Amino acid sequence: MSYFNVRVYGLLINANEEVLVSDEEEYGFRFSKFPGGGLEFGEGLIDGLKREFMEECNAEIEVLSHFYTTDFFEKSSFNDSQVISVYYIVRELAPLTLAFKTKIFDFDAEGEILQAFRWVAIRDLDINEITFKTDKTIVELLKQSYL
Repeated sequence: MSYFNVRVYGLLINANEEVLVSDEEEYGFRFSKFPGGGLEFGEGLIDGLKREFMEECNAEIEVLSHFYTTDFFEKSSFNDSQVISVYYIVRELAPLTLAFKTKIFDFDAEGEILQAFRWVAIRDLDINEITFKTDKTIVELLKQSYL
């Protein structure tokens, strides 16, 4: 491994116990994850998460509590780094204005980078529809916490 890749994600859960999931495609690789992404040099975790929600969802959020930090080895799917992910429970400060989808990978456009969002009931979260190892751990922990 050549370096650490610190990532931060928000678990936005609505009143129906549904969590916001991001379906994405970058350069031909499809994946489903929770909203968030890589920390930029010089920013803290919470500032990074707020920036990511603005970039991805055009939404301001409030961080409510820490949920999980990676406690095992995970190699990046995209480069030669070790991924460390931090997850927070968040809430939106205003209703989201996204075009929510009901099917996985239901993109509106074509291009090199695509993204679509959907609400998934925590009880219906399918570990096989979530791509990355740490996010799969989050699915299990959410189900333990909310069911």
